[in-house]
Amino acid sequence: MSGLHEEARRRAQALDLWNGPVEPELLGAGITNINFKVVDGAQAYVVRIGGDIPEHGISRRSEIASCRAAIGAGVAPELIHLEPGIQVSRFIEGRTYGEADVREQANLERIVPVLKQLHVEAPRHLRGAAPLFWVFHVLRDYAGRMADDNHRLAASLPRLMAIAQELEDAVGPIRLVFGHNDLLPANIIDDGKRIWLIDWDYAGFNSPLFDLGGLASNNQLSPEQEHWLLETYFEQPPDDELLNRYGAMKCASLLREAMWSMIQERYSSLDFDYLAYTAENLDRFERALSAWRSQA
Repeated sequence: MSGLHEEARRRAQALDLWNGPVEPELLGAGITNINFKVVDGAQAYVVRIGGDIPEHGISRRSEIASCRAAIGAGVAPELIHLEPGIQVSRFIEGRTYGEADVREQANLERIVPVLKQLHVEAPRHLRGAAPLFWVFHVLRDYAGRMADDNHRLAASLPRLMAIAQELEDAVGPIRLVFGHNDLLPANIIDDGKRIWLIDWDYAGFNSPLFDLGGLASNNQLSPEQEHWLLETYFEQPPDDELLNRYGAMKCASLLREAMWSMIQERYSSLDFDYLAYTAENLDRFERALSAWRSQA
């Protein structure tokens, strides 16, 4: 365990919340926050360690408000305790999904209603300022930071930002829902009876196409599954216009994931291979872009 993780473990261990001595167990590698499982008597919890991250627009105040809205919508685990830089929630006994799990049609059929439930119900439980996640603003902000920092990939920014503008124009006007906006498979947990969504760092109002495109791109759904996804979510077969707008947003989702990793290369102190993650997502982005342009 690195020094950073050990310091976080001590913070989790020292919380006044516990009834007796506890031994926090690191959950996964973590690519933004550091998370521990803590067993206290008969109960198990997740302790999430992490402060604001300005370079990603992450505000813990907004994250907590979003988490509470998701809890109200019935799709997120109960929040137990809060203090600066620390969140404690109920641990869900279940399987954390991988990409292959999401691609299983039976699982996908359970995920989509939960996603739609979040989109429709969470705004009814949200309090305070309305968080917004607009991927094209995020991309422009990332590009500005990379240019300022003379990032190793700064020379690619003019092309990437021209593509981003092309994609934004193709997406066009949107209908707002409350999105998760980070549908990596590790943020989906199956307890055997129901699906839970976790990690609300980027949650906020957005087009439903971003969550749908992110779900597809992060988990490499097949074209047939993507068509099914759109037809199921919108309750009618997608026409050419919707397919084009969705395809553009899916490309934007992949570009955002790649540029997120580029930013992490410079700012993150976590032990994770961001160079490889950048390369992987750039490759996925380029393939998706080529496919979208060929069908437009």
